Amino acid sequence: MRLRKILFVLAVSLFWLGGCALHPFSAVKPGMTREEVIGRMGPPGAVVSIPQGTRLQYSGQPTGQFSFMVDLDASGRVLSVRQVLNARDFARIEPGKWTRDDVLREFGRPTLVDRVASWPGDILTYRWYHLQDLFYWVYLDSNQVVQRAHPGMEFVNAPNERD
Repeated sequence: MRLRKILFVLAVSLFWLGGCALHPFSAVKPGMTREEVIGRMGPPGAVVSIPQGTRLQYSGQPTGQFSFMVDLDASGRVLSVRQVLNARDFARIEPGKWTRDDVLREFGRPTLVDRVASWPGDILTYRWYHLQDLFYWVYLDSNQVVQRAHPGMEFVNAPNERD
């Protein structure tokens, strides 16, 4: 049992470290048509407008830790493909400027939309991975404007778990 667990952790580590070439979205290349992308990847979870054209959103939320954005130009050809649940992209969020619509356009659907007594608006939660399982919380005020955003640890596999 322990050997299987070690092999699984090793395989997952190699996937994340060795990367994107192992992920099915590495097959999506600039210049491909919208139809080719959908033929390979299936229908997107959402389609949103962006200044350059259209964005196809492929989100692994609520249980996955990825969200791929396939940006298409006005003619429907791929401009770029990127996994946006990462520290660099989260750092682009501007409290006081970004709205709920901006967050959903840039990151796709969240894992969870929650409310707590100590905060006046919704809290969007994203699951992501950077060396460990993490959450990213985006706090919206009652006007749907981001007021704060920050990462935190996800304790799904707590230290008390046994083999």
